[in-house]
Amino acid sequence: MSLTPPAGRRTAGPGETAGPGDTAGPAGPSAGAHGLPRQQASRHAAAGGHMVICGDDALAHRLTVELTRLYGQRVTVVLPSAERGHGPQIQALRTEQGLPVEIVEAAVLDHAALAAAGVRNAVALALTSEDDQANIHVALRARRINPALRLTVRVYNRKLGRRVEQLLDRAAAARRPDLPAAAQEASTTVLSASATAAPALVAATVAGLSHVVPVDGQLLRVTEVAPGGATAGREVAVLAARAGRPEHDRAEELLPDPAQLPPEGRRTVLELVGRAQAPSRPRRLPGLSAPPLGALFSRRLRWALASLAALVVLFAALTAAVSGTTPQHAAWLTVMDVLGVGDPAAEDGSGRKILQILTAVSGMLVMPLMIALALEALGAFRSASALRRPPRGLAGHVVLVGLGRVGSRVLESLWDLNVPVVCVERDPTALGVATARAYGVPVVIGDATQEGVLEAAKIGRSAALVTLTGNDSANLEAALHAREGNPEVRVVLRLFDDDFAGVVYRALRDSYPRADTRSVSFLAAPSFASAMMGRQVLGAIAVGRQVLLIAAVEVTANPLLNGLTVAEAQRAGFWRILAVDLREPSARTPDLARPAGDGPELLWDPAPDRRLADGDLVVVAATRQGLGALTYGRPS
Repeated sequence: MSLTPPAGRRTAGPGETAGPGDTAGPAGPSAGAHGLPRQQASRHAAAGGHMVICGDDALAHRLTVELTRLYGQRVTVVLPSAERGHGPQIQALRTEQGLPVEIVEAAVLDHAALAAAGVRNAVALALTSEDDQANIHVALRARRINPALRLTVRVYNRKLGRRVEQLLDRAAAARRPDLPAAAQEASTTVLSASATAAPALVAATVAGLSHVVPVDGQLLRVTEVAPGGATAGREVAVLAARAGRPEHDRAEELLPDPAQLPPEGRRTVLELVGRAQAPSRPRRLPGLSAPPLGALFSRRLRWALASLAALVVLFAALTAAVSGTTPQHAAWLTVMDVLGVGDPAAEDGSGRKILQILTAVSGMLVMPLMIALALEALGAFRSASALRRPPRGLAGHVVLVGLGRVGSRVLESLWDLNVPVVCVERDPTALGVATARAYGVPVVIGDATQEGVLEAAKIGRSAALVTLTGNDSANLEAALHAREGNPEVRVVLRLFDDDFAGVVYRALRDSYPRADTRSVSFLAAPSFASAMMGRQVLGAIAVGRQVLLIAAVEVTANPLLNGLTVAEAQRAGFWRILAVDLREPSARTPDLARPAGDGPELLWDPAPDRRLADGDLVVVAATRQGLGALTYGRPS
């Protein structure tokens, strides 16, 4: 394990003076990229301790940028190598951009690595690896080292994540029973990057689909309103306004002043639509529901079986009429004759003998029909357990390329919204293939960049294409290939490098106005950064290529909110107050993103003259810079 810079020699952060034993780093600009003064950020970070990030992926890089630029924190990043993965980009934040970032190289995240990163004195730790088990292991070890540590853990399995969250909080309470007042500081937040980014990806994929954010049991829906139009629900905020009408004009002003909205042009609003309800659509679950009868037996086979049954009934009726026996006895004789176990009618009349011959001949058809039934059912069961193929007449659907972690989350969301989907995946053992089989969603196995694969997914008649593989070039190539076959298709690309995503976004907008790009790490990083800062982000909303955050913020000791009226606390372009929690702090819901319990609801769209006071909790819509300023309690 090596430490960069060497132990005992720390690179001076921006705005700091290199003292004895320190090496002066490159001089950065006098202010952060988002307007936060470097000296102010450095003093704040020094007073609040440092933060640790374990990971070398795109999320770790983006999270480092968020914490250093927006929140002014000193960050130590623990990664396997500064020369591989996103290590060079993270290292460039310190060497080229002058941000307060230190790097610890450790092949294994053991006790020594955490000690070298200063976890014992850190205020927060984020684990961004995609390995759930490794993250949980490191979180348990870090909790033992520092019970007051604020943990943010990336876990894909949401059910496991909720239980681990409770386990880690109980472990902190057990090791430090003297921390009841610091329970918030020693909190554990379990997040999933794919689940955080999925709503924005789904909203960008389907034309006319509104992004929905649950808050305290209520649903907030993001809707675009045409000039002069009105919303179906209760409008609580204008998130963005667009001055131009053309489709390619994407210049939007975030959180504008309602008194200065442009008279012409579309606007993006946030409306309250009511209580959240569980989806009512039934799902096919493997092992719990059988395929329908029609899938087991073909139509021709069913007609043959019905014809044979009708013939047996006819022979039974004729036997009763000829022999003069009861219908029950006649039916028994007929079945015996069909199966070939009846005695010859040697002493009966000619009519009975003819019927027995005809019945025996019809019985000869039973055996091949039974074999056909068995073979047909076996083939049907195999087809039912295999992946479905896209139906011939399918149109207006979404083609989803990539069924990894993010693709699985997007597939679940589209399924809940009853959006028809066809999936494309090159790996038949991918995580989302089992989900698609369980839901009965058609899947094409193949590489989307190869000829014929997207055509098999009916890309020519699809409404949208969303590419979510882990390869940027493959995503871009699949999007361009789809555009050749269907110039009107809406395209959403997942790109890891946000700078590359911005360049591709502008290039595609010039050629294809209905194209869009998204970075999962860019969408997920604000929630992780807010959790490390002790704030609660309830949802991230993508507006164009920018992100707005729905967050819960304490008013106590915050000079930007405390003692001010709602109108005075608003900051156009930075944040807007959506609601005020009227409940006592002890009776509040710990997580406003989950359904509310008993008690009064949030006061939505509070009166402008309502004064905010100690103990209040407000729900705000904020930009990244705005949430950073609220965290500081100082305007940026």
